[in-house]
Amino acid sequence: MTPRELLLQTLSHKQTDRIVFDMGSAPTTGIHVRALERLRIYYGLEKKPVRVIEPYQMLGLVEQDLIDAIGIDIIAAWSKKNMFGYDNQPPLKVFRTFWGQDVLVPEKFNTSFFNENGDLLSFPAGDTSAESSARMPQSGYFFDAVERQQPIDELNLKAENNLEEYSPVIEEELKYWKSETERARATGKGVLAALGGTALGDIGLIPGMQLRNPGGIRSVAEWYMSTCMRSDLVKEIFDKQSNLALENLKLLYGAIGNNIDVIYVCGTDFGTQNSTFCAPEQFDDMWLPYYRRINSWIHENTTWKTFKHSCGAVEGFMSKFIDAGFDIINPVQINAEGMIPKELKNNYGKHLTFWGGGINTQKTLPYGTPREVRDEVLRLCEIFSKDGGFVFNTVHNIQADVPVENLVAMINAIHEFDTK
Repeated sequence: MTPRELLLQTLSHKQTDRIVFDMGSAPTTGIHVRALERLRIYYGLEKKPVRVIEPYQMLGLVEQDLIDAIGIDIIAAWSKKNMFGYDNQPPLKVFRTFWGQDVLVPEKFNTSFFNENGDLLSFPAGDTSAESSARMPQSGYFFDAVERQQPIDELNLKAENNLEEYSPVIEEELKYWKSETERARATGKGVLAALGGTALGDIGLIPGMQLRNPGGIRSVAEWYMSTCMRSDLVKEIFDKQSNLALENLKLLYGAIGNNIDVIYVCGTDFGTQNSTFCAPEQFDDMWLPYYRRINSWIHENTTWKTFKHSCGAVEGFMSKFIDAGFDIINPVQINAEGMIPKELKNNYGKHLTFWGGGINTQKTLPYGTPREVRDEVLRLCEIFSKDGGFVFNTVHNIQADVPVENLVAMINAIHEFDTK
């Protein structure tokens, strides 16, 4: 059975003879460049700078030699542009990080130092003449968005101001996606793509890091307040955005067809460690109709499965995600309140594929012993893999300082489970 066939069987909630393994196919299933370099060294792979595939979080590209070495089943079809709004493709250049690692970054990865404390600044579309849109602390390993909220004029707030980053897909983009998805499909792996335009209120996108002068509501706090105080405006934004998304999806599907298996629809978080950002009734009113609109079109017109990311304590929202038409939930934050693996699997496993939840990335993976990592992976695989519907991934991205011994213990445990 090929990796793609294995994925399709898993997504159909059928028992498989081994677990589908993902590391690096999405912006929430990836690995930091520092951890990735250590993993490559451990497996004796070619010594070369790791390529930064997602510069906002400094995630690394998992290349074919490591995919083969550790048995990864999923591959990404990557967007032409990144979250900073410039071309993510070659030509590339070498960049020396704060922690002393040489990495490959896109040509327009243009940065400068914030003189007061030595932080690293990044700029929208790589334009250093514009105000910086992201900052990496000198002691940090990734960027944080710089909020550039303009004074809000309540009488003149318009949905269009929060939609300037969304536009009709053009021929050049269609040609790119056709080529990129054909490349990914030719590997024989399962293919995941974030085609863009469908992220309704993803807080990571609200500041508009790719925009030189973002208008509308661009403060994280102001956006969360707006979901209550300006709910009609937010719904108008979602309505216009989802209508445009459907038009773009029609064109994209015409170009790429079924070269992908999974579409990353939305990364909006609804959970904190202990609770949720909104009430279920608010979800029904504000998000559910637009998620249904997007998911229904995808299911009626393609073979793609739809991928929803939400961190946190969202057990109470699992039935909502099902009603909205999502096929996949990620990252399955098993250490959050109420996110009990056995109950999640028993209550929602017939309808949702759990893409993640394979190891606690806040505690066990970075701070446990290799034996503790192994035991947790085996236990969670036993729970989630029953009757299919489970893709092994960590709970969100693998961070910079995870010991390589623990990463290897995790990988070995996956293969140990497969041979049981």
